[in-house]
Amino acid sequence: MKSDIGLIGLGVMGQNLVLNMVNHGYSVSVFNRTLSVVDEFTAGKAEGYETIRGTHSIQELAESLAKPRRIMLMVKAGRAVDAVIEQLVPYLSPGDIIIDCGNSYFKDSIRRSKALEEEGFLYLGVGVSGGEEGALKGPSIMPGGSKAAWKHVEKIFTDIAARAGSGEACCRYLGPDGAGHFVKMVHNGIEYADMELIAEAYAIMKNLFGMSAEEMEATFAQWSKGDLSSYLIEITRDILGKKDKDTGRSIVDVIKDAAGQKGTGKWTSQEALELGVPAPTLVHAVFARCMSALKDERVQASAMLKGPAQAEFADDRVRSISHLRAALYASKICAYAEGFALLREASREYGWNLDLGGVALLWRGGCIIRAQFLERITDAFNHNPNLTNLILDPYFKNVIISSQDSWRLLAIWAIQNGIPVPAFASALSYYDSYRAPELPANLIQAQRDYFGAHTYERVDRPGTYHTDWLAPGDIAESLESK
Repeated sequence: MKSDIGLIGLGVMGQNLVLNMVNHGYSVSVFNRTLSVVDEFTAGKAEGYETIRGTHSIQELAESLAKPRRIMLMVKAGRAVDAVIEQLVPYLSPGDIIIDCGNSYFKDSIRRSKALEEEGFLYLGVGVSGGEEGALKGPSIMPGGSKAAWKHVEKIFTDIAARAGSGEACCRYLGPDGAGHFVKMVHNGIEYADMELIAEAYAIMKNLFGMSAEEMEATFAQWSKGDLSSYLIEITRDILGKKDKDTGRSIVDVIKDAAGQKGTGKWTSQEALELGVPAPTLVHAVFARCMSALKDERVQASAMLKGPAQAEFADDRVRSISHLRAALYASKICAYAEGFALLREASREYGWNLDLGGVALLWRGGCIIRAQFLERITDAFNHNPNLTNLILDPYFKNVIISSQDSWRLLAIWAIQNGIPVPAFASALSYYDSYRAPELPANLIQAQRDYFGAHTYERVDRPGTYHTDWLAPGDIAESLESK
C-alpha cells in the first residue's frame, strides 16, 4: 500500500505535521538526513501509528508514495532546500509535486517553481505558521505555486489547518510561484512588530508605571478579553505569571534581554525598501532586536551615557493603563497597515492578484499573529477591495483618531523618561506622515538638485526642472521645453 504523502525533515515541526496528517486519516512516509531520527520518531512519538512509514533513503521514500507523488520538505531555508530537491529529482516522475513548507525566501520559491516546472515537475511554496502546537493541532497554511499542484494537496492541507471561529479552514491558495512564502514572510514581519510593541508596553508598565509582574499579568489578562485579544497578548499574560523555580522570581526577570531572529523580519524590511513601501514599524522592530543583541556594548555605554533624571511617575494608574492600551492598539493597527500595504504592492509587482481579505482570514487561527481584529481587516477589504491603506477604513480610522491623544501622551512620557519605544514612535510617525498633505521632501529635492542636478517637479505647473543654484536670481528652467 502506497502512502498518500511524504515528508522530509523530522524536526519538531515536521514530526507534528506528520502526526496531524495521520490523525486526519492520511498515510505518510517520512525521511530525515540523520537516519537515527527516523528510527527514534517511528519508535517514539509515532509508535502505534500503522500509517506512518519510516524510510532510510530518498529513493525508498519516493518509491513508497502513490502517484503523483506529494513530498513535503521541512528543512532549513536556503541551500539545504536546493540540496534536497537535487537529491529528489532523479527519483521523481513528471507531474510529481515538491512542497516546500519551510521559511524559504520567496524569490528562491519563484526560482525553484520555474526550474522544476521546466523539468515537468510541480512546485508549491507553502508558509506554515503556528509553532509546534499549531503544526500538531492545526496551523495557518499559506500555499503558493502551481495551481495544478494545489488540486492534489488541497484536501490534505485544508483538513489539517486551523479552524477560525466560523469553522472555516485557515488555508487557501494564494497565487503562483512565491506568493505563499511572501505572505508568510510579511506575517513574520508583522509578528516582529507586534512582539516589539508588546515588549515596549511591558517596559513602560515596569519602568514608568512601576508595576509588578503580577500587576502586569492582570492587565494583560484584561486586554486578552477585549479589542486587543490575540495569541501574543495571551502568551504575554502567561509569561508574566510564570515563576522561576530556582529563584522564586518572575521568570521573565531572569531572561537575558537579547532577542534572537532567524531572518524573515529582515527579509520583510528589505522587500519594503525594494518595493518602496513605507513600513517603519516593521523595520524598527527588526532594528530593536539588533540593538538588543548588543548587550555587552549597551552595558558599557550605560555607565558613560546619561539619560534624563528619573522622577516618580504620579499619574493615575488606571488612567495611565487606559492610555497605554489605546496607544498599543493604534500602533498595532499601523503595523498591520504597513504589512498589508506591502502585500498589495508585491501583488501588483509580481502579478499574484492577492486577495487581501482572504489573507486576513488565513491569519485568524493557528498562526502566531492570530487576533480578534483580523475579522475587522477581512471586513475592510471585503467592503472595499481597492482600499489603498487599512487606516482609511472607517473602523480603523475612527479607532486611531480616537486613540491618538493617548498615543501621543505615551510617546511623550516614554521619551521624557528615556524609555526607548522605537515601534510606538515609528508607528505614530507613520500615521502622521501618511495623513500629512505636505512633507519637507521639497527641501530634499532641492538639495538633490543642488549637489547632483537630479531635477525636480513644481507644484504650480507641469514639467521637470533644474536650477543653477549658484547663479544670481531664480533661473529655474524646464528640461522638457529644451
